[in-house]
Amino acid sequence: MSLFPKTTRNRLQRHPDRGHYDRATITPIIDEAQICYVGFETEGQPFVIPTLHARDGDALLLHGTPASRLMQHIGHGQPVSIAMALLDGLVLARSIFSHSINYRSVVLFGRGRLLETPAEKLRALRIISEHLMPGRWDETRPPSHRELAATAVARLEIESATAKIRSGPPVDQQSDVALPVWTGIVPMQQQMLAPIPAPDLAPNIPLSPAVRQWLDTDTNDE
Repeated sequence: MSLFPKTTRNRLQRHPDRGHYDRATITPIIDEAQICYVGFETEGQPFVIPTLHARDGDALLLHGTPASRLMQHIGHGQPVSIAMALLDGLVLARSIFSHSINYRSVVLFGRGRLLETPAEKLRALRIISEHLMPGRWDETRPPSHRELAATAVARLEIESATAKIRSGPPVDQQSDVALPVWTGIVPMQQQMLAPIPAPDLAPNIPLSPAVRQWLDTDTNDE
């Protein structure tokens, strides 16, 4: 199905016109976001944890320590909610009340499980690594058996999801249009800066191809 089911959990209450439930809109936002925020409740206490993620079809991959509350919560099959957002610009109106931002966000809901076999975990960790920087996994030493055993990897099946998007210029009240105040959009984007080598990097080691490719891609997108 091209649409995630619309339920009481993911149906937008405010600005429903900004809501999108189709995978064609939702999955690119998940893929572009570098950090997600995972919400869950345990023993009556709500938590929100920022973490890295990667999408694998209709599932989200997360990793952490086996002792973490989040990994234990997911491992017990308990529900979580995950949010991510991309800030595209400041929307400056003539009145403070009408100011806004242009953004693309996703909220999703689901349950998951902890991956058990080394092969499953390695595959998932590679996907997470490639989401952060494509090509980097093959340039580095893979996880050792000890490191792999010390890492919990969760696969969360996305049961429902919603994208909420705001774009376009400010919307002022008609009575404010004549005010002599600058109004418009200040675009914003995440940008990579020049790499800084580690202090102990040997001077004869050139910049990694994965980093160079990422920088070239980032420059070409401007």
